[in-house]
Amino acid sequence: MILDRLENLPVGSFHYKLLAVTGLGWLFDSMDTGLISFVLPILAKEWSLTPEQVGWIGSVGLIGMALGAVLAGTIADRFGRKNVFAATVILYSVATGLCAVAWSYESLLVFRFLVGFGLGGELPVAATLMSEYAPSHLRGRFIVLLESFWGIGWLVAALISYLLIPKFGWHTAFIIGAMPALYVFLIRLHMPESIRYLISKGRVEEARQIILSLEKKLGVASKPFDKEFEEESTPIFKLNVLTLWTKTFRVRTIMLWLAWFGIVFSYYGIFMWLPSIVFAQGFEVVKTFEYVLIMTLAQLPGYIAAAFLVDIIGRRYTLSFFLLMSGVCAYFFGNAATSYELLGWGAAMSFFNLGAWGVIYTYTPELYPTAIRALGSGWAAGFGRIGGMIAPMLVGVLLVGGAAINSIFVMFASVFVIISVIILSLGVESKKKSLEEIDASFKTKTA
Repeated sequence: MILDRLENLPVGSFHYKLLAVTGLGWLFDSMDTGLISFVLPILAKEWSLTPEQVGWIGSVGLIGMALGAVLAGTIADRFGRKNVFAATVILYSVATGLCAVAWSYESLLVFRFLVGFGLGGELPVAATLMSEYAPSHLRGRFIVLLESFWGIGWLVAALISYLLIPKFGWHTAFIIGAMPALYVFLIRLHMPESIRYLISKGRVEEARQIILSLEKKLGVASKPFDKEFEEESTPIFKLNVLTLWTKTFRVRTIMLWLAWFGIVFSYYGIFMWLPSIVFAQGFEVVKTFEYVLIMTLAQLPGYIAAAFLVDIIGRRYTLSFFLLMSGVCAYFFGNAATSYELLGWGAAMSFFNLGAWGVIYTYTPELYPTAIRALGSGWAAGFGRIGGMIAPMLVGVLLVGGAAINSIFVMFASVFVIISVIILSLGVESKKKSLEEIDASFKTKTA
């Protein structure tokens, strides 16, 4: 069987190259998201924007991300993971470059929508592709490591903002953000199509050729395939969002959609406004960048901790714990009275919150079978982006209405705690199960 040979491949250069190629896409996505959050305080002053307008700049990208995640996830199950991944990278790169020449507030909104559309499409497709190649006993670790590139991207954004924006202006940040378009050539050269996707579409011979090529690269003694028919590895489901709400998937869809909504709402509500909030505390722009840079560095050990725990105590418990601690840290960050408390609780919040992101990207593709994996992941992420649309605007409205920073962070802390309980209550464990075992469980349920 093709999938038996795929699962038995030793972890080697191919897996790490695939991690690097998909991870670079993640890095560029994060870098763009980070850059806009650092640019916002400067842009607000230069263009005399109101807090509501600033909130819309953050939210319009999330609207694009929601639509991008839903559409890309749907077509990736129909036309393949690799092509959709490359197309979304090109879209957000070109749109980011256009942000550098935005001539008005309205034009920037249009370009940020297109950026978000590309970003939203790329992330769930990349996670699905990596899930379908990583060996089952290390799949959780690989996906969390993939998500860790997000932290590196934020770090790059913070460095660009710290070193270049004060000297050369905000346009420079978006020009640099357009560079990932060149990265598409790496995707075309080094990223194969998902073998599981090819088999699900009856393209068995293509899947066999990829396996033979991988075995050769990894030094595995290879033998020709028999010419017998390769049996479909997953039951057939309609590529329709209604499939996600059938009895088989309903509970996990509810759990994932609520979890994604909560984590995206809190993340973008906090981190899109983070430089502005620190700046509002009385720190000048350069000092603000320094503080946010330190908080960003704390994301990396958060990913490492999550990568270690996710294959030991499991996805459900790791995700629930990291979200609970994110809530605790968000509460104390919002009530910080000194610069040391601001830094300490901000760093801890970054540690747990970004670790949670790594786990949810691991967990989501594992809860659906191959035939609708990208569809399910895309819709979960897309619904989550609704939370991201609401949060930046809501923070702007609350600030204009005179709400205190600590009350805003009580709201975010509460959301973290609620979704932690939801995951613990409704989640199922998928630790170290092969994707074929997951597919087989759905065959049983649909028999």
